[in-house]
Amino acid sequence: MTTITPLAITDVLLITPKRHGDARGWFSETWSRKTFAARGLNFDFVQDNQAFNAKAGTLRGLHFQTSPNPQAKLVRVLAGAVLDVAVDLRPGSPGFGKWVGARLTAEGGEQLLVPRGFAHGYVTLSPDCVLAYKVDGDYAPQSEAGIIWNDQDIGIDWGIRDDAVILSEKDLGLPRLKDLAPVQF
Repeated sequence: MTTITPLAITDVLLITPKRHGDARGWFSETWSRKTFAARGLNFDFVQDNQAFNAKAGTLRGLHFQTSPNPQAKLVRVLAGAVLDVAVDLRPGSPGFGKWVGARLTAEGGEQLLVPRGFAHGYVTLSPDCVLAYKVDGDYAPQSEAGIIWNDQDIGIDWGIRDDAVILSEKDLGLPRLKDLAPVQF
């Protein structure tokens, strides 16, 4: 049976699918619309994405899409390990501006379900890290937005030194949460 564990912001879920193994290896059902709907998780995933990160310390995020094109994500690691993070951006939410995170590994098979209304990011904890994630909304560059990874008001503990972080130019230029216009999901 798949284990579903709510994190401190209960809408973000750590999902650990059961692995069925034998001498050949193992099999795991990572997503089943029927099985998850029976547990109250109703998502219509429309796209699968995969990302490769060559170096440990690569940080991607914090990204999100606003209305009319928000996205929920189901993230898992195919090789290596990451710290995967979600920041609550839902207007009026008691968790607004707070973050939760989980260590996801290829060995453990954990997945993080990041609902709509959250910024998402991760830092790689190992080299040659591969992630796969499903999204329930199409990519829409006109709705794309983000928050700087080291926003002091959010205070994410990425678990690595700031000078060891590898970022894209785009992610280096993201604003702080307090400087964003109110967003709708």
